[in-house]
Amino acid sequence: MTLLSLNDLPAPRDWPSTIGLDVPLDDLLITAAILGIAVAVAVLLHRLAFGLLRRANAHGHLGYGEPVFDAVRGPSRWLAVAIAISAVAERWPLIQPGWEAISDFLAPLILGWLALGFVRGLSSAHERRMEMLLEPMQMRSRKTRIEIFRRTASSLIIVITIALVLLGIPGVRQVGVTLMASAGLAALAIGAAAQPALKSLIAGIQMALTEPIRIGDMVKIDGTVGRIEQIRMTFVMIRVWDERVLVVPTGKFFEESFENWSRAGDRLTGVVMLNLDPIADVEAIRHAFLEYVQAHELWDERDAKALVVDAYPESIALRLSMTAGDIGEAWDLRCAVREYMLQWLRENQPEALIRHRLEVEAANERGTEA
Repeated sequence: MTLLSLNDLPAPRDWPSTIGLDVPLDDLLITAAILGIAVAVAVLLHRLAFGLLRRANAHGHLGYGEPVFDAVRGPSRWLAVAIAISAVAERWPLIQPGWEAISDFLAPLILGWLALGFVRGLSSAHERRMEMLLEPMQMRSRKTRIEIFRRTASSLIIVITIALVLLGIPGVRQVGVTLMASAGLAALAIGAAAQPALKSLIAGIQMALTEPIRIGDMVKIDGTVGRIEQIRMTFVMIRVWDERVLVVPTGKFFEESFENWSRAGDRLTGVVMLNLDPIADVEAIRHAFLEYVQAHELWDERDAKALVVDAYPESIALRLSMTAGDIGEAWDLRCAVREYMLQWLRENQPEALIRHRLEVEAANERGTEA
C-alpha cells in the first residue's frame, strides 16, 4: 500500500473553480469581499453620524435628543446595513435575486422597528423634559397622556408592520385580493371582530384627552382603594395597599362612578368618626383631640375640627377631621388619632363610651303595679 505525499496533491490551479450551481469561486470571493466592505463602511458611517449627533446634542441645555438616539441606534444601524447591501445588489447580479426575495420582508420589519424606537424615544425625551419644567401634579397629567399616546402609536405601528410583511407573501396577497372582491362581507366581519379593540382604543384616547384618572392618582373603585400604576389601552392596573394589583377594564372608568382622591392634589382631609354616649363631655374631648393633633408631626397645620354631626336617642356622632401633607400621611394620622382618642376616653371619660341601659327602677314600678 502506497501513501500519498504532498507532491501527489493537485496544484491550486487544478482545484475546482466553481461552487454550487456553476458559480465561479472567484465571483463568490469578490462578492463576499464587496459585501463586507459595504457593511463595514455603512456601520462606520452610522457610528460617525451618531457621534456627531450626540456631540451636537451635548451643547443643548436639556439633552432632549439623548433618549431618541438611544432608541433608534439599533434599528438605524440595521437600516444602514440594508441600504449598503441594496446598493451592492443593484450592481452585482450574483446577489440581486436573493436580496430581492428577502428585502420584501426585511424592509417593513426594519422600518417598523425604527418607527417604534423613534416613538418610544421621543416619548421618553418629552417626559424627561417635562420633569424639569413642570410641577409634580402637572407632570402626572402630562405623563398619562404621553403613555397613552405612545401605546396607541406603538400598536398602530405594529399592526401596519405585520400587514406589510404579510402582503409580501404571494399567497396572503392573493387572499387579500379575494377579500377585496367581497368587500361588504369582509367589512362586516372585520367590524364585528374589531369592535372590542376599537372600543378599548377609543376609551384609551378619551382617557388621554379628558383625564378622569392619571398615573399616580389614588382612586377608590368597587370599594377598593389603590394607586394608579399603569394605564394601558384595554385595562388599568391599580396597586392596593397590601401589594395586590387590581386590573380594571378601561371602559369601566367611563361607565361607572369611582372616587379619585388625588385629582386636584395629594392633600386630603382625614376623618375619624366616634360614636359616643349622649352624656359625653364633647368640649373636653375636642380639647384633647386638638391638643394631640397640633403636637403631631404629620399634621400640616391647615385644618383640625371636632364637630357633632348627628345625634340619636342613644348616641351621638362626633366627627374628628384633620389634614396632612399627602394621602399616606393622612391615613397614618387618622390611625394615630383613632387609637389615642379611644385610649383617652377609657382613661378620662369611660362614661362616654356607649353602653346599653336598662331602666331597672321603672321596670320594678311596673312590676309592683301589676
